[in-house]
Amino acid sequence: MCARPGGPEVLQIREVLVPAVRPGWSLVQVTGAGLNRSELRTRQGHSPDVRFPRVLGIECTGVVAASTDPRLPEGTTVAAVMGEMGRAFDGGYAEYALLPNALLMPVTTTLPRETLAALPETYLTAQGALDALGIGPGSTGRLLIRGGTSSVGLAAAAIAAGHGLEVAATTRRPAKAGALTGHVLIDDGGPLTGLPQLWPEGPDWVLDLVGARTAVDSLRLVRRGGTVCVAGSLSGWTVPDFEPIAKIPSGTKLTAFHSNDHAGATEVLQRIIGEVEAGTYRPHIDRVFSLDDIADAHRYMEDNRAAGKLVVLP
Repeated sequence: MCARPGGPEVLQIREVLVPAVRPGWSLVQVTGAGLNRSELRTRQGHSPDVRFPRVLGIECTGVVAASTDPRLPEGTTVAAVMGEMGRAFDGGYAEYALLPNALLMPVTTTLPRETLAALPETYLTAQGALDALGIGPGSTGRLLIRGGTSSVGLAAAAIAAGHGLEVAATTRRPAKAGALTGHVLIDDGGPLTGLPQLWPEGPDWVLDLVGARTAVDSLRLVRRGGTVCVAGSLSGWTVPDFEPIAKIPSGTKLTAFHSNDHAGATEVLQRIIGEVEAGTYRPHIDRVFSLDDIADAHRYMEDNRAAGKLVVLP
């Protein structure tokens, strides 16, 4: 539980009563939860209207323990993402979570619990961002992923490679470059010097997961008429002094994807699970933590040490 805004030490292990089921909500026994930087920002006090103490966690996987919804019988494997989890109501950093039925995605799977826990937010965001860019089966062209060693970046690269796209990805830390496939570009805060040599006309699409710091530069890098999708906030939430007419080249398109748009997207998640089970997608799990070590997990995340997904298991 996050007792108050602050550093990782404000995340405390507490024994609380198991929530009682109420109409429209189901009790889920949590089997795993992915960690996300938005939870870090909520912990730091940057998410508006969050009342503390609060159980964080914008996603989880688990098994229905009790429900009044015939669509969700006891024992059903489910996943949930977003919908104000961990903000307006308690989220996935727990042994049990009371969640709105509308968020619960019943799935079937043979995956280990840590692998399943790594998928919902990461792969639904990656798929949604590629959809926003207009990338799908049959697409051809060049995709640049900024923030490539993030969990979403690695997932997007896996999906795009499955479509046959040529992919380049950036990382700020050369030590993490080994996690990337395709073309690797080191982002030292200056111009991406290797990009003009790689793709003189620029990429057809840019998936920008760094966000505030690089969004304007991504509009400069993409080929004229190409598309930039901002789907991450590794460098913050807002772009200061952004002037659309001055910063967006004529004919170039700027779009965005918010993972809340895929809350409850059962069919999409089930297809992703099938691709992972078939070996088409290979999730990058950097480290698995015990729920008892949640403060250490946040320190690890805040220090940007991960190359891939962090998972916590109750």
